Amino acid sequence: MAKKGSDKASSSRPKRGRTATRGRGRGGGGSRPKERAMTSDVRPDSAVDNVADNNGESGSEETEKDVKIEVPVAMWDFDHCDPRRCSGKKLSRLGLIKELKVGARFRGIVVSPKGTAVISPSDRDIILQGGLAVVECSWARLDDVPFSKIASPHERLLPYLIATNPTNYGKPWRLNCVEALAAAFYITGFDSYAEKLLSGFGWGGSFWNVNKAYFEQYKTCKSSEEISAMQETIIAELEESYENSRREKDEQREDGDDLLFRNPNHASLSDEDEPGPESSEDDENSTHV
Repeated sequence: MAKKGSDKASSSRPKRGRTATRGRGRGGGGSRPKERAMTSDVRPDSAVDNVADNNGESGSEETEKDVKIEVPVAMWDFDHCDPRRCSGKKLSRLGLIKELKVGARFRGIVVSPKGTAVISPSDRDIILQGGLAVVECSWARLDDVPFSKIASPHERLLPYLIATNPTNYGKPWRLNCVEALAAAFYITGFDSYAEKLLSGFGWGGSFWNVNKAYFEQYKTCKSSEEISAMQETIIAELEESYENSRREKDEQREDGDDLLFRNPNHASLSDEDEPGPESSEDDENSTHV
């Protein structure tokens, strides 16, 4: 996995569905397991999280400023989203992305729901030569997008990932613009570029944390076909985990092992335990709740 500033040095309930065919112009798709992403304690050095050092200053701020994305990053923006919440427009304000006109041709990788192949580490050289672009539009208005006028010889889908943006947090496939770009950069080995983009968003660090296990699995693949196969494995594991969890809950209910049980301290006395009209000395000294 690439270290900070060293992208060129290394590349390093659920229903089964189609292979990645769905997206908010960001190339997600396929089935939608409801299980949360697997997470791990370890994460690489990141320019995303502002962690204070011993002097109380941010240790990552300087690194973020040092990282320069040396490939073109672009988007076709159809103004479907609220400008105040649109991640693409924020990247534009930060000077991290270029807006393209409809009909403009982009020779790099374009993350699009109309792609036929899933992005993979083998696309790294194409990004180095031509850059990375995305379609910024609304999930609800995909039919309004003139995809025929968005020209690129390298359209790609994204594999199964979990959104962490405030609008669609926890939902599979529902990545926004910056998440889609970061995902493509992570998978193709440009980790510091991904973190540079995410650093402009307060929630940006959670995108890696939630999807870390998935990214590490996708990075072991060499081709689009292997990414698709890995995605199916991930989805199958989530389905199995979900079914096992549901089965265990059903068994607990059948066995009466439920958290909702009567407090024995408040149980009423049975007939045989009720004291008679005359009480003994022990009865007088006992307490009943």
